[in-house]
Amino acid sequence: MQLKDKTLLITGANRGIGLAFAREALARGAKRVYAAARDPGTVTLPGVVPIRLDVNDAEQVAAAARECGDVQILVNNAGIATAGGFLAEGAIDSARRQLETNFFGTLRMAQAFAPVLARNGGGGAILNVLSIASWINRPLLGVYGATKSAAWALTNGLRHELRGQGTRVAGMHMGFVDTDLTRGLDAPKSTPQDIVRRAFDEFEAGAEEIIADDLTRQVKRSLSSEQPAYLAAA
Repeated sequence: MQLKDKTLLITGANRGIGLAFAREALARGAKRVYAAARDPGTVTLPGVVPIRLDVNDAEQVAAAARECGDVQILVNNAGIATAGGFLAEGAIDSARRQLETNFFGTLRMAQAFAPVLARNGGGGAILNVLSIASWINRPLLGVYGATKSAAWALTNGLRHELRGQGTRVAGMHMGFVDTDLTRGLDAPKSTPQDIVRRAFDEFEAGAEEIIADDLTRQVKRSLSSEQPAYLAAA
């Protein structure tokens, strides 16, 4: 599916990877790009349509589905990350907060927009932004990784549930990206532009599982080996 002449909605589109998605969609000739953010005043990219949307607010999600009834491609990018493992103080509350956005937010959007995509001819597509942490888990981002594993399972389930209406569901996995979310992490990082360019290249080529950087590709290859990356010490 090519982006040219398509209408997209991108959550968390005011900064970071979401902003890069919006900019790249315009560059590829998208007809309309809805740039969703909790505060639409923070959306400053020329050429997009800012909309108010908190994926944790069921009423705002429903309103977005009514107001953006021409969407053909939904990019579920909004997400949060909090450092900490499962035995850290406050881990249960942290898990609840992160699951609310990273899992339930994605689920709310899929439920609300599946009928929209079905009405718009061909079924459209959903692209869920996941993570290398869907497959490997370390104490630094242990709880976050569990929420992304849950989002990966959600993506795989939605893929099969929506095949009947012709909606393609793709998941994008990536390592650290140089955004506000990872500012305090001392680790190699890709640029949002490089990640999004590769993601859209694979998306337009028809991929259902998108690997957006080389490290993530190495991790995926290891999963079927006798020494998968998730068992290795950090």
